[in-house]
Amino acid sequence: MIDTHTHLYAEEFDEDRKEAIDRAVNKGITEFYLPAIDSESHGKMLQLESEYPNRIFSMMGLHPCYVKPESWENELEIVKNYLDQRHFPAIGEIGIDLYWDKSTLDIQVKAFEQQIDWAIEKDLPIVIHTRESFDETFEVLDRKKHPKLRGIFHCFSGNLEQAKHALDLNFILGIGGVVTFKNGKIDQFLKEIPLDKIVLETDSPYLAPVPFRGKRNESSYLDLVAGKLVDIYGVDFSEIDRITSENAKRMFK
Repeated sequence: MIDTHTHLYAEEFDEDRKEAIDRAVNKGITEFYLPAIDSESHGKMLQLESEYPNRIFSMMGLHPCYVKPESWENELEIVKNYLDQRHFPAIGEIGIDLYWDKSTLDIQVKAFEQQIDWAIEKDLPIVIHTRESFDETFEVLDRKKHPKLRGIFHCFSGNLEQAKHALDLNFILGIGGVVTFKNGKIDQFLKEIPLDKIVLETDSPYLAPVPFRGKRNESSYLDLVAGKLVDIYGVDFSEIDRITSENAKRMFK
């Protein structure tokens, strides 16, 4: 299995990071993809990547919650410098978040659009964070539509119509712990989405699946997400593993 979205460098893992990675590897997780947040955490993220070559891979981007009036342009400069220096498998996580702060929508959109332009220019996928902002996110993506624009809607929590819109725009869905929640709702329609349009993720340390909901999430719980997909799609665990891993490898090249 491949965890396409995990914040393993987060301080929540400072006490047992190696053990958490070992637990995941023992469960069959072969690769981990780390989304970038902002310049404060780049060092820890890239250090962790260097300690686990061919297993842990860093993305690069500016998270919408860290698009601040006083610093966002400088933060984007840092992102651009990294993108020009070396290869990353994706630009992310980027997007729009109106749950925490609606007042920065205009600069969130500008930062999102700039990073989309870089993704198209460098032929990289993007990993999208969207929270209470599907309409605004689709508005940007529809406007920026391009043959090279593709990626993952990380932690997808929308409805069937939004899922199909994402697929129409050449995106696939990142499915994590939310699919195990009673009020998560995506389990009710997910079977209508082809399995080749889905990747697995944990978003650890956040959004732990049932029965660990409310506790710290970790990559070793990815099998609980895959197990829920076994129930939804009615296929073997090994088939979920094979197809979602192929999808991830194809997306991240």
